Amino acid sequence: MAAKWNMKGALIGACSCDWGCPCSFDAPPTKGSCEGGYVWQITEGRFADVPLGGLALAWLAHSPAALHKGNVTGLTLIDEKADAAQRAALVKVSAGKSGGPWMIFSAVTAYPLGPKYVPFEISANGLESRVRIGSIYEVQLGPILNPVNGTPEEIYLDKPTGFTSKRLTLGASKVMRLKSEFEKLNYDHSGQYGEFSHFDYAGETES
Repeated sequence: MAAKWNMKGALIGACSCDWGCPCSFDAPPTKGSCEGGYVWQITEGRFADVPLGGLALAWLAHSPAALHKGNVTGLTLIDEKADAAQRAALVKVSAGKSGGPWMIFSAVTAYPLGPKYVPFEISANGLESRVRIGSIYEVQLGPILNPVNGTPEEIYLDKPTGFTSKRLTLGASKVMRLKSEFEKLNYDHSGQYGEFSHFDYAGETES
């Protein structure tokens, strides 16, 4: 029996690329490889009759080249406060077989890791957003600063074809660190690209 799902909320992203992230423009990553990921704070949503509001999940990755070329190592983290039914729902959605951006992430991931259930601390407030996920991941956003006078720049990217969100607020990461037991998923790219957006996804999967 098919189950419909939907979720809305805030999306916080950061990676190793320079500000603006060439991937947003279908160009190769700044450094050839790409490391980073996304954190989704779900403000409202359901998987069939299972409520998802108030939960969070993350996907953090290492890509040896442009993401679309594949061979990606990706780690899924799920909010530990989710109950058994909510965990099962988020595992199904993040497996990438029922819609949302995880369909693309799943298609390019050669080495899927997790899910791991960990505590999430999220303050979603535009380019002042902060995230701490247990002792594994930390990100703090900030604005891109004008190199001449040091004032914050206000920059947006409207992308109707975007698969994570349709309008991004472009910024920088003041802090972006990942520390895990997986060899390729240990890095610090503080001071590189960061973004904030709102997401609205829906899909259908087997319940």
